[in-house]
Parts: sequence; structure tokens; C-alpha cells
Amino acid sequence: MAHIGRRAELIRYGAAAAFLVAVTIAALLIRSGLNTVDRSSTPPPPRHVTTVKYVPPAKRRYYRVRSGDTLAAIAIRFDTTVGALKLLNPGIRATALNINERLRVK
Repeated sequence: MAHIGRRAELIRYGAAAAFLVAVTIAALLIRSGLNTVDRSSTPPPPRHVTTVKYVPPAKRRYYRVRSGDTLAAIAIRFDTTVGALKLLNPGIRATALNINERLRVK
């Protein structure tokens, strides 16, 4: 008699566990199907990246830092941004400009 009660209990809980496993697998399959979108037909979202156009060596322009100059003041003087100056001069430290340091401004 105890054996029959145990079997009914296993069937009852086993059916619920099997149902949960089946629902989980179905949800995962549906989710993976939704994530596989054909990306060749849709353009990628725009990225906000600051770029510097290529300037031939003949048109490049440089500036020698003077006493009291800041990167922001130099950017304003040459109608550019601090970010563009940093891209043109990798390794420059805006808080440590040296007098007579040569900066590329275009």
C-alpha cells in the first residue's frame, strides 16, 4: 500500500517538473529565434565617434605653446575642439602643456 502512494506522488511531481522543463525549453527556443534577425538588410545604428579627417602633410598646421596657453584657448583660436586636438596629438596632457611644445592643430 505504501508503494502505491509513493508512486502516485512521484507521478504527480514528476509531471509538474516535466512540464516546467518543456516550457523552459520552448521559451529558450523562441528567444533564440527572436534574436537571430537578418542584420544584412538593416543598417547598423549610428555610432557617436569623433573622427579627424585625413589632412595631407602640406596642409597640416602646427602651433607652439606660449606662456598662459590652455588647450581650450588653443582650440578656440583655431576653431576646433579640445577633443580634436587630443586626437591630433596623442599623449598630450591638457593639464601639463609645456612652453614651446609643438601641437598639431589641423
